[in-house]
Amino acid sequence: MAGRGQGPDFVEALARGLDIIACFDHDASQLTLAEVASRTELARPTARRLLLTLEELGMVRSRDGMFALTPRVLSLGMAYIGSLRLWDVAEPHLRTLVDATGESSSMAQLDGSDIVYVARVAVPKLISLRVSIGTRFPALQTSQGKVLLAALEPSEVAAVLAEPTRSGLPVPPLRDLDDVETELRAVRARGWAMADEELAPGIRSIAVPVRDGSGTVRAAMNVTVHASETTVETLQEHHLPLLLRAAGEISADWSHLEARPLAEVTGRRTGGSAS
Repeated sequence: MAGRGQGPDFVEALARGLDIIACFDHDASQLTLAEVASRTELARPTARRLLLTLEELGMVRSRDGMFALTPRVLSLGMAYIGSLRLWDVAEPHLRTLVDATGESSSMAQLDGSDIVYVARVAVPKLISLRVSIGTRFPALQTSQGKVLLAALEPSEVAAVLAEPTRSGLPVPPLRDLDDVETELRAVRARGWAMADEELAPGIRSIAVPVRDGSGTVRAAMNVTVHASETTVETLQEHHLPLLLRAAGEISADWSHLEARPLAEVTGRRTGGSAS
């Protein structure tokens, strides 16, 4: 892989770092140093330095001699998804959902132990926490975070939750990992999660996964209500079916977007035609 650049401005170190990330895949989610070096055609000392650099950046984690990517690598992919106007995919469905429920709805992704908001349609209601695109919250205290954590392998959850929050909020109280796994197992089984005044007093929310064309959970989508105005029963019996439908429609549109040839996508964005 490495050593193929020809231009005078080609940065080999950057290319090698990207090669490291790209050498992991579905069939090789964990690799030894020797396997990484072999797959990238790099010398072992070079591969080791790059892996340790990526680990310091939070994009790789190591355990018992094995290396694996972390969810933070999604931030690279989201730059591409953002360039394809993910907001354009989600917005009409978010607005339809908000019109039907009269409540705010958002999409978020996992970054370390936090969720990060990537899309939102809000209604003019006073809430105790201000939310906008880019807002971070500790994942385990939110319905979206529970959905995203439940999408991880159980062996990954502890390592992800061990990462310090970058939300700026007080560090959430530690929970017994067995209790956490029990809750996440229930989320996996039923396909949705709820947070009832766990993030802040008065805030109640319910969330479901948003998937790509391969069925992988790429984001979570929620409906947020005032606990004093909306009961748990209303949230589950009225809002949840609407939320599930909206998330399914976004997942279908996302899958369709991924399936389109890149030339077609970029051609339409620039006003050209695909040939």
